[in-house]
Amino acid sequence: MCDACQINNNNSSSSGSKTVPVSEAVGMVLPHDITEIRPGEFKGRAFKKGHVVRAEDVEHLKRLGKEQLFILEIKEDEMHENDAAAAIAAALAGEGIAMAGEPNEGKINLIAERDGLLHINRNALLDFNMLGEVMCATIHSNSVVKKGQLVAGTRAIPLVVRKSIVDQAVNIAERVHGVLNIKELRKPKAGIVITGNEVYHGRIKDAFEPVIRKKIKGVDGDIIGVRFAPDDVQTIEDRIRELIDAGADLIITSGGMSVDPDDVTRFAIRNLGVEEMHYGSPVLPGSMFLVAYVDRVRSQGARVKSEKTAEPLISDSELTPHTPDLVPILGIPACGMYADITVFDLVLPRILAGERIGRKELAELGHGGLCVKCETCRYPVCPFGK
Repeated sequence: MCDACQINNNNSSSSGSKTVPVSEAVGMVLPHDITEIRPGEFKGRAFKKGHVVRAEDVEHLKRLGKEQLFILEIKEDEMHENDAAAAIAAALAGEGIAMAGEPNEGKINLIAERDGLLHINRNALLDFNMLGEVMCATIHSNSVVKKGQLVAGTRAIPLVVRKSIVDQAVNIAERVHGVLNIKELRKPKAGIVITGNEVYHGRIKDAFEPVIRKKIKGVDGDIIGVRFAPDDVQTIEDRIRELIDAGADLIITSGGMSVDPDDVTRFAIRNLGVEEMHYGSPVLPGSMFLVAYVDRVRSQGARVKSEKTAEPLISDSELTPHTPDLVPILGIPACGMYADITVFDLVLPRILAGERIGRKELAELGHGGLCVKCETCRYPVCPFGK
């Protein structure tokens, strides 16, 4: 006999079934539905499969003509499906995740307890689902979710589950402090630097600022300033420093990301003394994307004073600078002006959830990183970024 057949055979014989008088069935499990018929009034299920018989059920069952019951006897090393579902759901649910009600027929849903970014430990989820007698299905990791949103469903598959399986499932989830967690998104204080001679000198109208304003508003953030700079390394560097000094905890730059000689934005960012910088991503649109991190204190200490008179800061609000920490800098190529969804939309929520995006995190976006440019964009309900 093959291993799989042997396992299935063991499962089917692990619990005993027998017929007992209804008065002796309290605490035992019904392996099937029991129907009730009241002529002219009702016909339907009175007791469902998996119901644990209670003392108050005895008279009701007798009125249905049940003097004997075919019941399932749960052994000491076994668990009823609802008890198993409750145990595994509690272990799966990490920070920001809640159970939606009580288990029903061995099933229970998990919902978002707050707004934020859903993170799923996919390795732990795989180990959990490899056990076989329990399962968990989720939406995609790194999805932005709202409070009350369904994020996963879990269940015990057989009516009676071995305790050893439930224990293994719980241990897998508890080792990682919950397979599902929701990280709150901080509200950014964003500074925007728009680069390019053609915009700076007024030869063309900037189309970048309204796009970014809309995206920052979508995450309930503030824009503390917008700066314009020509294709000059020192000027771009100065503008970024001004915004950081003004309290920006996120810098977004546009333009200057390709390989043309006058595309110098990334060199200005490097000159800030960044602790980390990664140029290029395996995402379309957005392959010339840049992400960098600069230490606020180090940036201020290394600042080179310009002899030029600084232009006034276009400020939307008076915000107190927060210190010290790393300030993320996101450099968006030209695609950010005309494509509805780009790599920026995949990375921004993760940045705001406190995740540090490096080369590995960018490289992982290659799988699912091709936008197929649907006639009607339905992002995030689509394969992009998944």
